[in-house]
Amino acid sequence: MPLSRTISILALALALGSGAALAQTAPAAPAAAPFTDAQRQGIEAIIKDYLIRNPEVLQEAIAEGEKRQLETQRLAQAAALKESREALLSSPHDVVAGNPNGDVTMVEFFDYNCGYCRKALGDVQALIKGDSKLRVVIKDFPVLGPESLEASQIALAVKQQVKGDRLFEFHQKLLESKGRVNGAKAIQVAKDMGLDTAKLQKDAQGPEVKAALAENRGLGDKLGLSGTPAFIIGDEIIPGAVGVEPIRKTISDVRQCGHASC
Repeated sequence: MPLSRTISILALALALGSGAALAQTAPAAPAAAPFTDAQRQGIEAIIKDYLIRNPEVLQEAIAEGEKRQLETQRLAQAAALKESREALLSSPHDVVAGNPNGDVTMVEFFDYNCGYCRKALGDVQALIKGDSKLRVVIKDFPVLGPESLEASQIALAVKQQVKGDRLFEFHQKLLESKGRVNGAKAIQVAKDMGLDTAKLQKDAQGPEVKAALAENRGLGDKLGLSGTPAFIIGDEIIPGAVGVEPIRKTISDVRQCGHASC
């Protein structure tokens, strides 16, 4: 926040505070006239001088403001996670990898053109391989432009032809492909896997795919997701490609006590 605006706000607060103090110590009187420009400038000069002499006060105020903002965001996300639990874990549109009956579910929001999602794919593969009780839900969240949307439309249409490991195989192949990923590249991967590409193109524009994308967009907005990848485990949202160990620790805690941090 610019210093001049900070000073103006502090000056107003000082004026309001002074008014409240006078109201408590003096009998009721007609409302005082507003400050003149000269008086306001004088108050602002006093506050500015104080802040320059004591800059730590302003730093503490900014830090406290950021802390409160983060806490407000955390509480809002916690409420959104609780309200959205069914759609996050058990949507009919979900692509599920790992153990479909696992005791802990990890949800990943991703974009096929997200470099960090490609990096995180190795982490997801390692987690699935090393944890036979882990259930993974993959949610298309195409936020990086029309090409990403095209790829997700085809990927979700693939779900109408294959299931289980074959579906996750398609996901891995497309995410591991080089260069920008679009609808044409997604169709080529599907063709290489022996799928019906004519049906894919038709299904990609169908109501089921549109419903899946709308649901995922709604969930992302409600949870305040600002990018990909974003992992949800228990009651925690983990943004970014943080690596295997932090995610493994969160999974262990959820398994142990039902929360992301025991």
